[in-house]
Amino acid sequence: MADTTMTVKCLVWDLDNTLWQGTLLEDGEVRLYPGVRELIQVLDSRGILQSVASKNDHDHAWAKLEELGVAEYFVLPHIGWSPKSGSIRSIAEELRFAYGTMAFMDDQAAEQAEVAFHLPDVRCYSADEVAGLAELPEFNPKTVTQDARRRREMYQAGFRRQAAKSGFTGPDEEFIRSLSLEMRIEHATVEHLARVEELTLRTSQMNATGVHYSREALAGLILDDHGHQVLVTSMSDRFGPHGAVGVVLVETGADVWHLKLLATSCRVVSFGAGSVILRWLTDQAARAGAHLVADFRRTDRNRMMEIAYRFSGFTGETCPCLASLPAGDVSGLQRLHLVPVPQAPPTTMHLIAPDLTAVPENRFSDVLPY
Repeated sequence: MADTTMTVKCLVWDLDNTLWQGTLLEDGEVRLYPGVRELIQVLDSRGILQSVASKNDHDHAWAKLEELGVAEYFVLPHIGWSPKSGSIRSIAEELRFAYGTMAFMDDQAAEQAEVAFHLPDVRCYSADEVAGLAELPEFNPKTVTQDARRRREMYQAGFRRQAAKSGFTGPDEEFIRSLSLEMRIEHATVEHLARVEELTLRTSQMNATGVHYSREALAGLILDDHGHQVLVTSMSDRFGPHGAVGVVLVETGADVWHLKLLATSCRVVSFGAGSVILRWLTDQAARAGAHLVADFRRTDRNRMMEIAYRFSGFTGETCPCLASLPAGDVSGLQRLHLVPVPQAPPTTMHLIAPDLTAVPENRFSDVLPY
């Protein structure tokens, strides 16, 4: 049975007599139902993806969606003559969404029943529920981050990126260079907090400690503690934005820089994002003449992060500088140590990052292009 307490991540629309008035193949001319355009735009602004499962001629129906000015809002549309449960299953699998986060709207009770029978976790809605859909709790995420508002755009960019990769025959590094990647590292602001907190919660494979920092704790560090640097990493390329993909929490002392948290999104692992961040931070610490100490706690999922640290030169060797750090209060915490040396800029992407050696008053304006 569908769980109505879980936020919907993707709404799949039927077309005939649901999205628009009439049956396209019979009536020829159809128009959107009143309020449908506004609902599509509202859901999109909340980060809820939308798709189509319709029994129609694909080219004819897609041309009509373009004519009506709403085609851009739909990802992975399935327009054909196959069962709608199969279409929804394919959409969910390609998006990597659990069925419990999928919703389906159709005017036909038989179509709703077919989906409910094969995919009981998918929530089904009748077309006459359009007017009140945006008010339902499952369509109202508690927090809408900047990245959430661009979620459709990021997914569409990802589909184009993957298609380009599938057709690329050269080495992986050459493909990465062909993307014209740009990484931007900047001091987190209050506006970043929801996404930064989300990264510490959801990222497990590329989270060095698995420790969650609440929005309140992060805000305190940003606003009140100039010894701590809370940094957010975002990426983009020629296909579009990746959004915010990483968070760094480092305490910059005179002799020791203490890297308390590094977490990056799994979707940018193949681009070497974590290694680029670590090399940049190593270069910054070298400029400051400080040792670099990183907290690490092994979990059953973050082996890749440990490899990234080791590959960047961090070791478990002891150093007198470790004595200056307070004891960790996290079970299983290790302290990895590095004597930093200057690093060359990355060769696979353009990096724009702040100068952490600048005086605190200038840290929001001192940006070094690498």
